[in-house]
Amino acid sequence: MHALLPTSATWPLFDVAASRRIEARALAHSRDLMERAGLAVAKLALALRRDDGPVWVVCGPGNNGGDGRIAARLLAAQGLAVHVGFERPERPALVIDALLGLGLNRPPASELLAAINTMQACGAPLLAVDLPSGLLADTGQPAGELALRADHTLTLLTLKPGLFTGEGRMYCGQIWFDDLGIAPDEPATADLLGPMPGPNRSPTSHKGSHGQVLVVGGAPGMQGAARLAARAALACGAGRVYLDLIGVDAGEPADPGRPELMRGRLADLPQAVGVIGCGAGAGLTAALPALLHGLPRLVVDADALNALAEDAALQALVRARPAGTTLLTPHPLEAARLLGRDTVGVQADRLAAAHELAERLGCTVVLKGSGSVIATPGERLAISASGGPALATAGSGDVLAGWLGGLWAQRPAASAHAIACAGVEAHGRAGEVAGVLRAGQLIERLAWPR
Repeated sequence: MHALLPTSATWPLFDVAASRRIEARALAHSRDLMERAGLAVAKLALALRRDDGPVWVVCGPGNNGGDGRIAARLLAAQGLAVHVGFERPERPALVIDALLGLGLNRPPASELLAAINTMQACGAPLLAVDLPSGLLADTGQPAGELALRADHTLTLLTLKPGLFTGEGRMYCGQIWFDDLGIAPDEPATADLLGPMPGPNRSPTSHKGSHGQVLVVGGAPGMQGAARLAARAALACGAGRVYLDLIGVDAGEPADPGRPELMRGRLADLPQAVGVIGCGAGAGLTAALPALLHGLPRLVVDADALNALAEDAALQALVRARPAGTTLLTPHPLEAARLLGRDTVGVQADRLAAAHELAERLGCTVVLKGSGSVIATPGERLAISASGGPALATAGSGDVLAGWLGGLWAQRPAASAHAIACAGVEAHGRAGEVAGVLRAGQLIERLAWPR
């Protein structure tokens, strides 16, 4: 058993259906599996209990409740005061939530909601078994009006996607994992990303060895977004970075604060990686057909996404591009516009929304947010659980787009999916700080080597 985040490697994720199959096969071959699960819960409970008060174990009727009852028995055998049931004891030292588990597929009944509310209000540390009661394992959303906000979640046997995306991180607290000694015997549903290597720079390399990036955007009054993207591409290590500032006088420098950046345009840079849309406004729409047709690799963000959402012909141009050459980076509202639905519908099942958009447009999609989802036709979904609220600042998405372009410039043979996984994970890890991280600070934290 160990704390999972931040990850030190890529981990397989299994949805409810796959986890159920793995569990059934494991139970058929390992008669003591539930005993092992209860022991894992008891061990963590011993480490987390706050004082000498009773451990309150709230058990449901299924396997999740069975794990809780075994943990209660083992804790009592150690001489601890243990209370099992829905009724709250006086001043509990720890609450073990073994009420609702993997099988939840509808809003909890009123009696269960009352138990969740009582656990939440008791003031003791909350340890959830497998996942917090009321949270859907596949989506990371509450099944009804609420789910338990745990301080710790011990997930057992398999890792579930909902722990790491949607609202999962908020509800789960510190996530712990114990595979109970069982190796999964079927392919994963998705990947939970671990740390990725940075660009490999040869001792004999020069700026021409590391590619070109063309950032197209930055309409009057919005140049900052494009400049942040360009600075990120430069910090990543791209050999040359150019800015095509829409509607801005050709005599204005690309970025007065970064003389390394240059003005440029598509006609002169046919092999560059395009990063298009950052601060572009409506003026980008007329240039999009040429950009979609002319640039071999594209990162599409912000106003370019909004233009795509409004124009079926532009979407057709995206679908016509070669596989693995187009990377879209929508936040939930932009994804909702592209899918023709509302943001609530996208957030209700982020994995499904990212998959649908990737299939519809034939490209790689990074659905940004807590637990960013990377989807590509023919590839396994990936989730990045790195990052945090420090990234909820203006310009952090522009930095991501530029960083992805800078990575791709240095790895011209890499697919959009590989670039997305590496870039999103690096971006998230750079944002794991307390407080607020300004976009310019984020660029410096991202810069290689760290």
